[in-house]
Amino acid sequence: MPTDPTAAPAHPHPARLGLGTAAVGRPGYINLGRDTDLPADRTVEALRERTHALLDAAYAAGVRYLDTARSYGRAEEFLGQWLAGHPRAAAEVTVGSKWGYTYTAGWQTDGVAAHEVKEHSTAVYDRQIHETRTLLGDHLDVYLVHSVTPDSPALTDPALHERLAGLAAGGVRVGLSTSGPAQADTIRRALTVTAGGRPLFTAVQSTWNLLETSAAPALAEAHAAGWLVVVKEAMANGRLAGRNATGPGTAALRTLADRTAATPDALALAAAAAQPWAGIVLSGAATPDQLTSNLAATALHPTPDDLATLAAMAEPAEAYWRTRAGLPWS
Repeated sequence: MPTDPTAAPAHPHPARLGLGTAAVGRPGYINLGRDTDLPADRTVEALRERTHALLDAAYAAGVRYLDTARSYGRAEEFLGQWLAGHPRAAAEVTVGSKWGYTYTAGWQTDGVAAHEVKEHSTAVYDRQIHETRTLLGDHLDVYLVHSVTPDSPALTDPALHERLAGLAAGGVRVGLSTSGPAQADTIRRALTVTAGGRPLFTAVQSTWNLLETSAAPALAEAHAAGWLVVVKEAMANGRLAGRNATGPGTAALRTLADRTAATPDALALAAAAAQPWAGIVLSGAATPDQLTSNLAATALHPTPDDLATLAAMAEPAEAYWRTRAGLPWS
């Protein structure tokens, strides 16, 4: 496994930024502005080319953490092909994937009853770890249970824990991603889960952004326990991008961006990277230009006063997740 990202310095060095593939591994997702972000013809080949272009650019810029999931359409396939064609990069990057959701949209965006179906069972794990291994081979460093909530059997099923412990014994860091207003509760329950008398989980990927900060104390506890903490949705599914950060709730971000000559997206990512518990902060860029803008976060160093000003943007967790649930797949 490459060098542990948790050992990275506490500033937004490129190695502390990761590239997520949720937005480019399938034709439909919930990020705002996808009509202009993706090719008009969202064929498999077009999104494969876009994914590979983003991976090329991210690696060249110093990004060394790559995130994917079974439910991201063909993202694992695209990433696995890129790794096979870039052996030097494959030896340097850390690859994280997730299991527990099954992609069900059939490469469609309209008229789909469900784009993905969640099930945290041993049967799904057995199927999906095989699928992940087939596509990524040995390039699997972190494997997360996807979108765990407090009622998930991933927190209580001893048979599943035994399987995950076996994966961890083979050198893969096992963890979970979280979603919903009870993220903090989920993380704290996961911190208590053991298998064979030892802590089972050692990584977490959670939503934290300037609008949704509720998981921060629990993420600090996970970091203190030695976990790898990965921040997802730092752009709030596009709500903090400059083209969308137009409402009164984002006024502080726009004002600070203007004062510092920064773009809102870079500032939002820099604020996430400034959290002392954050090991990796993911960019969900769908275009090379977005990635370039996101990576400008590495040149930003928000002050404590800046961060305090931005902290006023936070919404109640329930309100944030209600808004997110209403975002359309497009």
